Amino acid sequence: MFKKIVLKNGVRLITAPMPQSQTTAVLVLVATGSKNETKEINGLSHFLEHMFFKGTARRPDTLAISEALDEVGGAYNAFTSKEFTGFWAKVASEHLDLALDWVADILLHSRFEAGEIEKEKGVILQEINMVQDTPMRYVEDLWEKLLYGDQPAGWDGLGTKDSVNKMNRRQFLDYFKTHYRAENLIVCLAGKIGDRVEKKVLKYFSGLKKGSVPERPRVWESQTVPRAMCHFKKTDQTHLCLGVRAYDIFHPDRFALAILGSILGGTMSSRLFISVREKKGLAYYIRTSVENYTDSGYLVTQAGVANDKVGEAIRAILKEYQKIRDQKISAREILKAKENFKGSTKLHLETSDEVASWLGAQEILKKEVLTPEQLFGKIEKVTAEDLQRVAQDIFQPDKLNLALIGPFKEKERFERMLKL
Repeated sequence: MFKKIVLKNGVRLITAPMPQSQTTAVLVLVATGSKNETKEINGLSHFLEHMFFKGTARRPDTLAISEALDEVGGAYNAFTSKEFTGFWAKVASEHLDLALDWVADILLHSRFEAGEIEKEKGVILQEINMVQDTPMRYVEDLWEKLLYGDQPAGWDGLGTKDSVNKMNRRQFLDYFKTHYRAENLIVCLAGKIGDRVEKKVLKYFSGLKKGSVPERPRVWESQTVPRAMCHFKKTDQTHLCLGVRAYDIFHPDRFALAILGSILGGTMSSRLFISVREKKGLAYYIRTSVENYTDSGYLVTQAGVANDKVGEAIRAILKEYQKIRDQKISAREILKAKENFKGSTKLHLETSDEVASWLGAQEILKKEVLTPEQLFGKIEKVTAEDLQRVAQDIFQPDKLNLALIGPFKEKERFERMLKL
């Protein structure tokens, strides 16, 4: 399915030929994100991502950069997460060289002009306002702030208005020089890629500097009692994240955790969707997801409920947590979750850009790539006993956390509800 090599300049290259595809996706991932920041430069990883679209020597402004791929009907964007930053372009396969040239150009030759940085501050501040005005989205940030507190993992990836306003060009240049190194970067090509791609990638990315990068500080976690966080906002609906600390991406029980998340709230026939939405009518949306970082992880249920029903909804979610912990899951339910996992993964991997993301994310986080077949094998090995053991481990009062946005100020009221 794929091939991984290390080019002579230190860049890792992953290729995934899809001969029947009419497209090619180029994805570059850099192993740096908001967890690599200090308080002073909180938000710089994301801000820097924006600046790669502001001008290079050959493409001097945003218009020239965007037109290069717009003229061939390409799709392109970038993103920043806690642990890595990504840049991608997807084009009709005959435009592979253009896509490689475009991504390499913005990554290696961006000018980071001081005037553009000052102008972009206004854009970033509006992005912060947009997120904070969207409770369904902002509660996710508050959830991680509650879990991790005053350390990079708990800070807002966009930064604060104060940190953004104080950033200067020297900080951008220093951060780029420190983290955007050949050894810290991977290139993924998926789709109809043809031959000689190794030479092409080496040609376009030959300007990358080599050298070691500073080690990311590990996340620390400390919790002995259930905790809640209330963000007061006059809303018609309370948005909440209720869940537990769990496992990192290397933990052997992460596969069982994924199945538990699916059974609880991964589908429209999941336990929480049926009990909280269909039977009780408490929420329009309710879902459970699992996050595995390199040094921490969690399982969380997110929902939007009427302000006067928030207590009932919290108790209903906790009841399902308690039930899955204390009662053995049926073989039928386990089979459904496993088949759903396999089927949704196959659907997810139908396009070249998704294949590139699948491979790249594994390599950048773990430096190991599982094929779908290998992953399915690990999922198949999960037993009912594994699921109950994991549920008994994570669904404990001292791992419970609740973050919510709504017309409430007293977190103690909600902390008293957090019982398992």
